[in-house]
Amino acid sequence: MDLYRKKVLVTGGNSFLGKYLVSKLGEKGARPFIFSSKEYDLRNELNVEKLFSATNPEIVIHLAVDCGGFKYKKENPGSMFYNNVMMNTLIQEYSRKRNVKKFVGIGTAASYPEFVKSPIKEENLWDGAPEEFNFSYGLAKRIMSTQSQEYKKQYGFNAIHLIPVNLYGPNYSNNSKDMRIIPILVEKFIEAKAEGKEQIELFGTKDAFREFLYVGDCAEAIIKATEFYDKSEPINIGSGKNIKIENLAEKVKEATGFKGNIIWKETSSDNQPDKVLEVSKAEKEFGWKAKITLEEGLKKTVEWYLINYKNFRSK
Repeated sequence: MDLYRKKVLVTGGNSFLGKYLVSKLGEKGARPFIFSSKEYDLRNELNVEKLFSATNPEIVIHLAVDCGGFKYKKENPGSMFYNNVMMNTLIQEYSRKRNVKKFVGIGTAASYPEFVKSPIKEENLWDGAPEEFNFSYGLAKRIMSTQSQEYKKQYGFNAIHLIPVNLYGPNYSNNSKDMRIIPILVEKFIEAKAEGKEQIELFGTKDAFREFLYVGDCAEAIIKATEFYDKSEPINIGSGKNIKIENLAEKVKEATGFKGNIIWKETSSDNQPDKVLEVSKAEKEFGWKAKITLEEGLKKTVEWYLINYKNFRSK
């Protein structure tokens, strides 16, 4: 699908990923429309109806989500499930009712079962329940994928579902609700260096393996999938490479120039220590693969943070 001059409704367009995506849509000559949750509450059907009437989109890319870090997920499982299911269901339903040419739903690797062998393939999605603290969020995303597949069967609706891994990169949010491991590490090491500390304490499970993807690469994957992928089967978006959290911390330490020692304070065990997605399908189906290495991405992230340090900390 040619994106030039297409009217593209981007929910969550002001988010970390959304800003990168909107920029790339502009480069393609598309006409993206973004809005705030104060303007349109996507959990409210009347608001969603008004949004579609006001924008009349040809393509909908659905990024909007109620999510956060471990603490937020642990404290808000019920509201998080409700909010995500309502947003996902209404946005996709009105995309169908208003004859949108394509709906692009953004899922999450947290949808995958807690106990599943890596590399994780798309067909593993329903092989078990998501891990406990991701259960409501992950299940809500699975439901969105199911809606896409069933709408394709019944209505011939062109809906796709992409499953990205943990994202990182410049211009991330300093909202504590949204903080992820790489931004947290970058801040800790830069502050420790600025304060002249000789050591830094890190909390968590250092032996777990996780996969990370540079946010710009993810935005590019969404663009390519929107242009060239029309199947309802979900598709993984990741680097295809995982890293031990202990080694990740060492790489962030190196990128920030901190010379002190790392003291690990283990706070929990990890039931799924090895997580990495099988990502060959994305390259096969629409010619996408990750370009930015972790080292390059960390360098860009640290450089951005150093430039924006004062403004970032004052928010």
